[in-house]
Amino acid sequence: MFRLSIIALIATVLLTVTASQALAKEITVRGKLQKTIEANGWLIVADKQKYLILNPQQFLNEKWFRKAALVEAIGESRDVMTNYMEGSPFEVRSIRPLDEGESDTRTAEGKGPTRVMVTGDSIVKAQPDTAMITVSVVTKSRLALEAQQENATKTDAVIRALKAAAATAEIKTSGYSLQPQRTYRQNEPPTITGYEARNSVTVILSDLSKVGTVIDTAAQAGANDVAGIAFTLRQDRPARDQALAGATREAISKANIIAAALGGRLLRIVEVQEDGFIQPRPMETYNASVTGTAVRVSTPVEVGTLDVSSRVQLTAEVEGPK
Repeated sequence: MFRLSIIALIATVLLTVTASQALAKEITVRGKLQKTIEANGWLIVADKQKYLILNPQQFLNEKWFRKAALVEAIGESRDVMTNYMEGSPFEVRSIRPLDEGESDTRTAEGKGPTRVMVTGDSIVKAQPDTAMITVSVVTKSRLALEAQQENATKTDAVIRALKAAAATAEIKTSGYSLQPQRTYRQNEPPTITGYEARNSVTVILSDLSKVGTVIDTAAQAGANDVAGIAFTLRQDRPARDQALAGATREAISKANIIAAALGGRLLRIVEVQEDGFIQPRPMETYNASVTGTAVRVSTPVEVGTLDVSSRVQLTAEVEGPK
């Protein structure tokens, strides 16, 4: 009895599948892709009909599979229920992109356009708008406390002098160390002979004409080490836009050259991606130790320029010779 029930159940399932397959009808749908109310759902919107794609996950990795893309799909309509019933359930077997106003992207010879991928690069020279100057006060003494106290007094004088010379500058401590100085002898443990205190102060300056004055002021107030100057670009948007536009023009020019070399023409730009923006690296100059016997001469500083780079990757369709 149990075996007969199982056989009857299998027969019922087979009949249901056969009936479902009989109801399925292969159709060709042309329309635009649209997202559904449900997450990760997709529709093909034709003239007066919507088709709900039952298996969109099979095509999501295609670059052209995106909102408003014109496509042609071949598949079967299905008699199934969905949560929102936004369109006629449609199981897609194959799908491909179409050009606007065309039912086929093929040329007169029956061949599709060739896709080419090119890159464009552009470098723009830009004037820095910010300088970062790092100066240090270095003191040495036999005792740690003496080195630290002397350093504190001199550093305070340097900071007060810098604030007076560059009132709008940002001044901050960028490093501090108090380290023992050791003497090494063969076959003997190292001996501490004294201590060195180092206090580093960084000045961030937007008025580049005062860079030399800041260095001179710091040295005269007691700073005896200048780690360097770094020029950078904070307001980089105009330079970035200019570099991006130049990179895009170069990529399009390359695509046109390839099309001409193939004896055809550039049909359309399929995709453009900004491959990367290269932040201008700070331009570092000047590194010196300052002693009390140095001649007081105004420090000359040449600002120079920075390189702002951009790269664009472009995919285009190129028509071959007719």
